Formats: sequence, C-alpha cells, structure tokens
Amino acid sequence: MRIVRYLVDGQADPAVGVELDDGIRKLDVSTAGVLLSRSLAEIRALVENARESARVSTDAVLLSPIDGRTEVWAAGVTYQRSRQARVEESASSDIYERVYDSQRPELFFKCAAWRAVTDGEPVGIRRDSILNVPEPELALVANQYAEVVGYLVCNDMSSRSIEGENPLYLPQAKTYAGSCALSSGIRPAWEVPAPNELEVVLTIEHRGTVRWEGQASTHQMRRSMPELTGFLFSGEQFPEGVVLSTGTGIVPEMDFTLQEGDLVTVRIQGVGTLTNAVVVGRDSFSWLTSR
Repeated sequence: MRIVRYLVDGQADPAVGVELDDGIRKLDVSTAGVLLSRSLAEIRALVENARESARVSTDAVLLSPIDGRTEVWAAGVTYQRSRQARVEESASSDIYERVYDSQRPELFFKCAAWRAVTDGEPVGIRRDSILNVPEPELALVANQYAEVVGYLVCNDMSSRSIEGENPLYLPQAKTYAGSCALSSGIRPAWEVPAPNELEVVLTIEHRGTVRWEGQASTHQMRRSMPELTGFLFSGEQFPEGVVLSTGTGIVPEMDFTLQEGDLVTVRIQGVGTLTNAVVVGRDSFSWLTSR
C-alpha cells in the first residue's frame, strides 16, 4: 500500500489516494498537505477507510507525493561512508569529522514541495559543477506533530566539487533545479516495522550499461530517526508536514561523476524504487514553475 498524489484526465486538480494492488482509491482529503496536518491515528483511519471506496480511473498519473507548504529537509554525515566521502572531497575535512561525532546533527533545507521531482522525471546536475553524484537515502514523512507517517525513497543529488571547495557553499551544492527526487508513493509507517534494518541499493546506468552500483543498510546510520526528527522540530513548525531525508551510506569514489543521460535507480527494501534520468542545467526544469 502507498499513499499517492495523482491526476486523472479531465480532472483540474490533483487528488490524494491509496494505491493498492488492484488500483487507486481516493482519500477523503483535498491535498497531501492537509493529510499531513492530521494526527497519525487520523491518517491511518482515513487510509483504512479508503480501502472500501471505488477505484479511480486506470489512466491516473502519479505525481510527486507532496504539495502545499510541505518542505523537504535532509540530514548529512549520518553514515561512516558519508563522513569518509566528505573528508576526501573537502579542503576543510575536520568539520565533517566533528559533526559526525557531535551531539547536534547536520540538517539542511533541501527544497519546497513544488520543486521535488518524482519517479520517471529527470534529476539535474549544475553546469558549474565538475563532480556530481546521487545520494540514495531513506526519507521519513512526518506530520505536523512530528509523528512519522511513512517513508519515501529520496535521491539527494549533490555537487561534490562545490561543497568540497568550501562548506559554506552547501546550499548551492544541495539546493538547485532538479536536485531532489522522491518516490511517487508514501509507504505507511505501520507497514515498515523495522526502518533501521532496510537494504538500500544504488545503480547508475548509461545506455543499458552499468557504470556504478553499491549498497548499504539503514542499520549503519550513526543517528536514530527519532533523534533527527527531534532536532528538526526543536526549532521549526511544519503545519503541513515535512519530509526528512536521513543521509546516505553510498557514495561513489572521487573519480566518478554523473553524466547527462545516466539513469539513476534507487531501491529501498519495503519502501519502493525511484528511477530518474540525468540532465544538465536549470533550463531543463522550467516545467516545474508551471505545474
């Protein structure tokens, strides 16, 4: 089961539904943001009630799973491999070693809901960056009460060369057109009994040939998910919920960089699959401003 946003031909506005094996059922809410303004108990009841509703048209197109005032945030240096990669690329490597061991985690704003792309849509790399990688991550979806409602697959696209030049360039290395992809459906939290024991697999192909692949497990995370959400909600309110991507344990070597036309696939056990083709430059994402 997944909670999805979808659009049907002839329908003016997207709707929210529950995707089951035999199709999509409409949820009794107007937007995904409104759904995430409710308590976990209310959301679960709405999802269960939707099982009994009629199936929607089979031509429904799945959209990015968030909308409205929902934001995407991300955590950094939560895995040993991520710590190692930041040290390799940075002229100021000691700050990454310190944040890995510190009490307070690294948290940063990733994108607004309207900027997030989803499965089958392109992801981007900056024209002014020479070293670019995907970062496959488990993302949690929290409601306004900091309750974890479900999980998504996230590709936290990153410019290693820009961040490595100066850590203060992090916003430019992490937040740009096409830098955030989310799987098209939220796997409810009550269907993922052990989110800290999930296999994460990354595959990068070009014209059918695998260029790079790797895997990790969420049990390798140094920080717990309640710890990350606690710090995020300690200083901010999210009236229509928030997506928090929890960091990556998979980073290619320094001699690897993404190319235009690469196909990036992230699979997370029990959560879903996210596949996106790589394009270059902000102009490739002008369509986001009109949807």
